[in-house]
Amino acid sequence: MTIDEARAFVGEEPCNITTLTEKDLYCEPPEDQPLPKRRQKRDTVNNLPEFIVKFGFKEWVLGRVEYAQVSDVPLSLILTLVIIPMVAIIIISVICYRRKSQQAEREYEKIKSQLEGLEESVRDRCKKEFTDLMIEMEDQTNDINEARIPVLDYKTYTDRVFFLPSKDGEKDVMITGKLDIPENRRPTVEQALNQFSNLLNSKSFLINFIHTLEKQKEFSARAKVYFASLLTVALHGKLEYYTDIMRTLFLELMEQYVVAKNPKLMLRRSETVVERMLSNWMSICLYQYLKDNAGEPLYKLFKAIKHQVEKGPVDAVQMKAKYTLNDTGLLGDDVEYSQLTVNVIVQNEGSESIPVKVLNCDTISQVKEKIIDQVYRNLPYSQWPKPDSVVLEWRPGSTAQILSDLDLTSQREGRWKRINTLMHYNVRDGATLILSQMGISQQPEDHQQDMPEERHALLEEENKTWHLVRPVDEVDEGKSKRGSMKEKERTKAITEIYLTRLLSVKGTLQQFVDNFFHSVLDSHHVVPPAVKYFFDFLDEQAEKHDIKDEDTIHIWKTNSLPLRFWVNILKNPHFIFDVHVHEVVDASLSVIAQTFMDACTRTEHKLSRDSPSNKLLYAKEISTYKKMVEDYYRGIRQMVQVSDQDMNTHLAEISRAHTDSLNTLVALHQLYQYTNKYYDEIINALEEDPAAQKMQLAIRLQQIAAALEHKVTDL
Repeated sequence: MTIDEARAFVGEEPCNITTLTEKDLYCEPPEDQPLPKRRQKRDTVNNLPEFIVKFGFKEWVLGRVEYAQVSDVPLSLILTLVIIPMVAIIIISVICYRRKSQQAEREYEKIKSQLEGLEESVRDRCKKEFTDLMIEMEDQTNDINEARIPVLDYKTYTDRVFFLPSKDGEKDVMITGKLDIPENRRPTVEQALNQFSNLLNSKSFLINFIHTLEKQKEFSARAKVYFASLLTVALHGKLEYYTDIMRTLFLELMEQYVVAKNPKLMLRRSETVVERMLSNWMSICLYQYLKDNAGEPLYKLFKAIKHQVEKGPVDAVQMKAKYTLNDTGLLGDDVEYSQLTVNVIVQNEGSESIPVKVLNCDTISQVKEKIIDQVYRNLPYSQWPKPDSVVLEWRPGSTAQILSDLDLTSQREGRWKRINTLMHYNVRDGATLILSQMGISQQPEDHQQDMPEERHALLEEENKTWHLVRPVDEVDEGKSKRGSMKEKERTKAITEIYLTRLLSVKGTLQQFVDNFFHSVLDSHHVVPPAVKYFFDFLDEQAEKHDIKDEDTIHIWKTNSLPLRFWVNILKNPHFIFDVHVHEVVDASLSVIAQTFMDACTRTEHKLSRDSPSNKLLYAKEISTYKKMVEDYYRGIRQMVQVSDQDMNTHLAEISRAHTDSLNTLVALHQLYQYTNKYYDEIINALEEDPAAQKMQLAIRLQQIAAALEHKVTDL
């Protein structure tokens, strides 16, 4: 049978056959669904036509055919109904986004305008207070010069930068320099430690040593920091070699971050030995720069903050001040006070009195501190007597009264006891006070007459003391809800008033802040060779790894110098100066340090009412500071390159000048403790390294261990 003999129908309409094989038949149906044949209309389900094939007189019904329903709605109308709502949604979204952005921008401008208005309102006051502050500081310092700035000697400086933040603080063996070694073993130990020093000067050994330690799970981040500082002291005599080790480890670290495709994260913390080595290297190389250049503006800033804070009340218990840059350290309550000038006679130092400015709301300890500060201002803080080692005596007439923070005359309110102030003792302006060293017999008469039970009661209540603002007591809180609510309403912060006070302090200190920022961010002035050398190293590595993102390079430089060194020094002036940093002064320094950190980032911070107070305070200046940082980095890049030879010469000079003053032997002894702790792991690493095998480094370490620890070896 052929294709010509076959016929196909869909209902009453013919279906044009195109293909016919033994198994398949293909035909083209009519475009529109035909009517069913008349003979089958009754049987047709839903009036569907049947598909019929005829060969000669034979006829086969293969099934019913249902055409897809075609919508009567035109395509253009469908598209219109779909597209118009979509476009409308997009337009509404864009309008909402723009409106929100404009609203945020308006709020930003409004806040800026309000801040400028507030600053304008306190500008005259700031000028007057700045002038007063300058006069007071001139009186205090008599034209500050290098001789009057109490810069620490190199050893004390490195001790504090490297080891003061450690868990033992000032008692750390690296600061005390005391080694617990029996005298009969000292010569043997010292000889073995010198051999260990020679071993550390083998690059192959030291790299293996560091790698092995960093693989140990127990080798914590704190341990890495401490180990790196010990290593810095131990290798201080060869800073060129130390720098070479640091570069080698740094290249490895950089490779890890580049391979992991997150180079921006490098140097963000000090989680590796090399990152802490870099911090110490910068501290070493910038010591002289601090002494000669940046030290003076930093010291003046510190003194200015201290003077400004002490001009107003400071709560000795809550550590909050009326004059501060830190909103969390702001004394919210209005405290009535007046300034007094007391005449102080220092016992056994002549009869001449020294005028000292104090506040009538100062505690006796605060008065002592201000007196000591004034009397011994030409001496470094480490040579001052401590407030608890001196006695303050007031002689209103023929009688004498010893003044103290707590005694039997102290005001009591329930379980609370108020710390005594000059106002409590009714000390007036022009009063004469005598400062003397504490003696066994020099105890307040009231204290000498205390009965044992009374003395016990005083001690018991010491943890319930208050000075200017009494905290809400749990007992008082339960007495009256209404009273509690009134108390809360009374002490509720009024942001604008407090912000005005912060702005007033900020305006007074602004010149000192600007001077410090200029001293450390001016490439047209002196730039330490170490900074140029390391920044060029970072630029070279970025080029080598094909890192063209300027943000990444900016972050590297920021993390290696401003955030790693300058912020640390700014927050801790006692690391470079022989001074005491009071908690309330530290709070203001932290705000300036945070502003310095913000200036070093490229991220733009949009102001809102929820922005931290430090960002609101320096909103006007931050763009200027950011430009200073950008110009500083650009200026350093354009400077003449510091060659390896010049850098090595500079490092050698530092080694020669200061190494003898450091506790090198103590550092070696402390470093060896890590060798002893991970002895087997280090020996295995050395035995697996071909270069170490060739130099017999494992054998040399075993010999040192035998001398120091009586370890059994195969030798």
